Amino acid sequence: MQRVFDILDRDEAVSFLQSLVQTESINPPGDEHAVAEKIEERLAAAGVTAEMHEVQKGRTNLLASLPGEASIEGRVLVYSGHFDTVPLGNASWEHEPLGGESAKGRMYGRGTTDMKGGVAAMVLALEYLRRSGTRLGGELRFVGTVGEEVDGLGAHEVVKKGQMDDATALVVGEPSANGAFVAHKGTLWVEVSISGRTAHGSMPENGVNAIDKMRHFLNWLEGHSFSHEEHPLLGGPTINVGTIEGGVKANVVADGCSATLDLRTVPGQSHEEVLSEIERALAEVCSSTGASYEVRVVNDMAPVSTPEDDPFIGLCLDTAKRRLGQHLTPEGAKYYTDASVYVPQLGLPTLIYGPGEPGMAHQPDEWIDVEKYLEGIRFYVALAEEYLGVV
Repeated sequence: MQRVFDILDRDEAVSFLQSLVQTESINPPGDEHAVAEKIEERLAAAGVTAEMHEVQKGRTNLLASLPGEASIEGRVLVYSGHFDTVPLGNASWEHEPLGGESAKGRMYGRGTTDMKGGVAAMVLALEYLRRSGTRLGGELRFVGTVGEEVDGLGAHEVVKKGQMDDATALVVGEPSANGAFVAHKGTLWVEVSISGRTAHGSMPENGVNAIDKMRHFLNWLEGHSFSHEEHPLLGGPTINVGTIEGGVKANVVADGCSATLDLRTVPGQSHEEVLSEIERALAEVCSSTGASYEVRVVNDMAPVSTPEDDPFIGLCLDTAKRRLGQHLTPEGAKYYTDASVYVPQLGLPTLIYGPGEPGMAHQPDEWIDVEKYLEGIRFYVALAEEYLGVV
């Protein structure tokens, strides 16, 4: 049996990541099937079992597995990643956005950091373990999904089909610069609409101004503190008013106004309670005026946290130190991941560890450090061996 690290080929690994970056999967609309197909073909050539599962037309999840030889307490380690990327944005790029160009130790392109770098590293970890002849005690599984950048579409499908029900631990390859994130905030995107009654701008008393009602609501929101406990790694929740729109002309009383809110929540908060507080405030603002309101949830992703003293987290930190010389301290992430879908349903201990740079996610000239990418492959290989055992 060859040592897995000895067969890690830098040029091969870089070329594979480049091929994924060059395969467009911008969401919306998604169209991630080509990414899943490219990964399935590569794994099949290496003798790794991989199955594609269509979620919607042109949108395909992929599940790959290295079965265990002699399962250790039924352990199933899942490596999780998503195939979609965000749009390119309106700012100009110095490097070709879908080129996967390399320069000065970095690879540039949409998705290099978020998160085709993590996906490629996880896929190659399975491939290299297979090619080396390593026989793991438990099962190692890669779950690649669609739609994470919008609504977790693929992850919800995985849960619905019970495709991770037997998992015992989870690693998400989102960008952490190979740091150890053990918690992340939740996300609640809400669209608030208020309807009033139009009238001539010179006679506002004959109408109900929806913009004015929205102003009262936003003033309440600014001064309100939703019930929570400060998280040691994440702090408290945040609120951002992302957009606001209303009215038609200066001389017309606005009969409609809408605003979108981005609430980032911490473990222990209930999204249902947050929504109830928002609705109570709107009801008070609109009461006795003839105004009405509507609240629509656009995205709902739960916060996630694994205790720092969890045995799996301890093993991850110890593996990084002994096998790679990394001295990691548990941290928290501000973004959400597919773990928001998996953890509430499955209760898995979860580590977020990926080679991408968190600060480069969604940015023009997005890039990944190639050495961190290679280090990510080594970590995923080492953790699989340590957690699942080698027989």
